[in-house]
Amino acid sequence: MPFPPLRATVIGSYPFPSWLEFACQHLGEFGKDDIAELQDDAVIAALHDQLAAGLDVVTDGEQTRLDFNLSFYGFLDGLELEGASPRRFGPPAHDQRGKHAVVGELRAPRGLGVVEEFKRLQRLAPAGLVLKASVPGPYTLSGRLVPNAQYPDRYALTEALLPIVRAELEALVAAGCREITVDEPSMSCYAHREEPKKFVEIFNRTVAPVVGKCRLSTHLCFGNFKGRAVGLRRYAPMFPAFLDMTLDEVHLEMASREFSEIAIIGEIAKRMDVAVGIIDVKSYFIETPEEVAARVRLCLAHAPAERLSFAPDCGLSQTARWAARQKLANMVAGVKIVRQELGL
Repeated sequence: MPFPPLRATVIGSYPFPSWLEFACQHLGEFGKDDIAELQDDAVIAALHDQLAAGLDVVTDGEQTRLDFNLSFYGFLDGLELEGASPRRFGPPAHDQRGKHAVVGELRAPRGLGVVEEFKRLQRLAPAGLVLKASVPGPYTLSGRLVPNAQYPDRYALTEALLPIVRAELEALVAAGCREITVDEPSMSCYAHREEPKKFVEIFNRTVAPVVGKCRLSTHLCFGNFKGRAVGLRRYAPMFPAFLDMTLDEVHLEMASREFSEIAIIGEIAKRMDVAVGIIDVKSYFIETPEEVAARVRLCLAHAPAERLSFAPDCGLSQTARWAARQKLANMVAGVKIVRQELGL
């Protein structure tokens, strides 16, 4: 599929409007139609902000999810959903997320809900836009499940989830989705202590049925719950193994790491496109268009324009909406400066 060079894109999530945050705490007071209206209005708001910024690719902002992947567990049979988190006080961090007990065979008879999200986006978005959907990969999804006798370790849980994610990807393509990100941040967080080639094999089996049927990407970051990372923030342990992933584009978190390891995008660009995170979603420093343009030029010193896209480091769900809106607008403005310089 032909895509213009230096695209301005996003990962997937966008901040909830304040009224949606409030409504989520009182859902029991709403009827089914009220909730559907809330969902439509939230997606319209997220679309508005993305279109106002001038993005080349938009999403639904994941406005109907509790978080990047938290809502998916509600679609899975065989789980006893978590109660209280193991640590509830003190500085916010990943250990405040509870885990779900596996009490039966893992199945998803209704799918994972992403197809319904995409169909809503199709209905609400203006015609002619490039629409992207994102699905968490099976290894990342397995991280919040507690192994048991039937699934004795994380890899066994991953294998049980793999066909469920694969079926969701196939259904998305059948629904007309032509751009899909399979989010596997857990792979990048733990590549330094696990076998990266095993991760590649898992990923390739997950996406095999949709290869060549959509623009396929993955997002490799180091965690962003409450603006906190969780993994060793280095890409070196993943490469060159991850170059064998079967996909069209890899997204890397660079801005929050002051573009450490930026040279790696040149190696990736020999095999596939690179979406470089040039906006720091963990900081409330608002990058100016000129600063963004300088970052784009830095990337162009390592990879050709036809291989590059630009995005925030991660999803924007953990960033206040006022900051997310301005960061996106300045990102697009900065990319446009360089496009004009290059005559694109």
